[in-house]
Amino acid sequence: MQEGKTVLNPDEINTVLATDCGSTTTKAILIEKVDDEYRLIVRGEAPTTVEAPYEDVTLGARNAIREVEELTGRRFLSDDGVITPTQPDGSGADIFMSTSSAGGGLQMMVAGVVKTMTAESAARAALGAGAIVMDVIAVDDGRKPHEKIQRIRQLRPDMILLSGGIDGGTITHVVEIAELIAAAEPKPRLGIGYKLPVIYAGNKFARKHVEEILGEKTDLRVVDNLRPVLEKEVLGPAREAIHNLFMEHVMAQAPGYNKLMTWTPVPIMPTPGAVGNCMQTAAKEYDMSVIGVDIGGATTDVFSVFGEYFNRTVSANLGMSYSICNVLLETGLPNIMRWIPFKMDEANLRNRIRNKMIRPTTIPQTLDDLIIEQGIAREALRLAFEHHKSLAVGLRGVHRERTIGDVFEQTGSGETYIDMMELGMLIGSGGTLSHAPRRAQAALMLLDAFQPEGETMLAVDSIFMMPQLGILATVHPKAAMHVFDKDCLVKLGTTIAPLGPSSSNLKFGEPCVTVTIEYNEQVIEESVPYGSMKVIKIPEETTVDAVIRPERHFDAGNGYGRVVETQVHGGVVGVIIDCRGRPTVLPEDPVLRNQKLVEWFKAMDMYPADLLDKYAAQGV
Repeated sequence: MQEGKTVLNPDEINTVLATDCGSTTTKAILIEKVDDEYRLIVRGEAPTTVEAPYEDVTLGARNAIREVEELTGRRFLSDDGVITPTQPDGSGADIFMSTSSAGGGLQMMVAGVVKTMTAESAARAALGAGAIVMDVIAVDDGRKPHEKIQRIRQLRPDMILLSGGIDGGTITHVVEIAELIAAAEPKPRLGIGYKLPVIYAGNKFARKHVEEILGEKTDLRVVDNLRPVLEKEVLGPAREAIHNLFMEHVMAQAPGYNKLMTWTPVPIMPTPGAVGNCMQTAAKEYDMSVIGVDIGGATTDVFSVFGEYFNRTVSANLGMSYSICNVLLETGLPNIMRWIPFKMDEANLRNRIRNKMIRPTTIPQTLDDLIIEQGIAREALRLAFEHHKSLAVGLRGVHRERTIGDVFEQTGSGETYIDMMELGMLIGSGGTLSHAPRRAQAALMLLDAFQPEGETMLAVDSIFMMPQLGILATVHPKAAMHVFDKDCLVKLGTTIAPLGPSSSNLKFGEPCVTVTIEYNEQVIEESVPYGSMKVIKIPEETTVDAVIRPERHFDAGNGYGRVVETQVHGGVVGVIIDCRGRPTVLPEDPVLRNQKLVEWFKAMDMYPADLLDKYAAQGV
């Protein structure tokens, strides 16, 4: 590496090289300033080399960067690593940075006194920092002390976040959990001979006792209390400590990461933490609420940014290959069958799902297979979002004041702060969404799973570079957002989804909404009945004036029956008018349901028309 790599002035950064070291693949991207904006130039990828026989993550990173070298005809690597800054001969980059989820990513346990309060706050802090939360230990979690000790020993997390008690409250319960951790004598997953990192973010008056119990046996770090009082939640210090320990312990002990860290002046971030940072930067840049989802083979991550409140959840048992049988188990066969517009034997469907689990790298070979897989994806996304909403409750940011009634509400089920009518953008990522054969398929999967209300922009991440853009945003937000908007997002279009009363006895076919759009010196007017969908083709990068006139039973964002005058954005799919109601209710009668599915798929141009005609003719 060349001298001068610590230059971090955004004005001096014209060339960025970034890698994301994933569990199976390491991806490298090259970003350069073109005229007055930053753009993606090329990308390369190679197998990750964190496991035997290589056990050096920099080998995979070098291979991915070599592909960038081949595509550009320029040199970025030297014997010492990445050449920084850019040299007079054009070699090298102004800055190199990296994210990582290789080796299983950051795996944590969290502990708190009350499961629905301090333990839940600890889980939110860990998830927001990009961790996978393996288990939540609490005084009231129903397990006996020896069971908790055994669980800590079995899991071998990378670190433990211990919280509990408001400042000045009782210290007995916090000390009790600290004693459980000490009794377990947990060993870290990586690095034999190292002490397990433990972050204490609980009652400040219990610090002395916790230090006496855990100070010798663990690498203890003490930070500000997550819940200094019931009405406040302070997640920042704990998240910062998690990031620091991730670098010091997890990364330093993982194969080859100590070498990778010398290549970059920017601390390596956990991949999910970087994606979360990208979402937060985008929400700020676009000045709107954002929900993002990444559906993978084993897990589904959901991110949400509403105002100042950021939340992330990991559904570790919901995925499209390794965890596909868990989706079937959790949602049940009828919920999957309801999205399939043709007759199918239940045993046949179960076998297809099992085949996908034991052959996780296969892709659908027929249109029937594709429709089935996308039906399963709807349920995986829906369940992951339900899980997300269950955690996105109660206190969400620093110093959010609430009434005493709200405090008691949090100890119960709590209410999610996610308001789908307020949602501005819904972003999908992961193979099932990003690589759907037709973009309309990704759009309808997002609509069916998340049920956005009012006006919402739909988009997918084209090649999953949000991790690299997330870490770039910590140094140069402007560059990250240029690439995010121009090269990362594929904008599917705007959906207009009137909200109807849940107790409504409306029948399919009754008037719902009329949308008038001025485009290309023409006036397009569409009246869409309840239970139907319509797409108006408005191209990408086009913004048009629209007047939305809902019937008196429906709310398009301005109250029931009230007209909305707004601007809507086009996309590769167009403007989607979704009048299927919220929540969308499919007919119970199989024949009617089949007809409705075929009607919706045709309206969206989801699959070849002759195939859909065949499904409609055969019935169910």
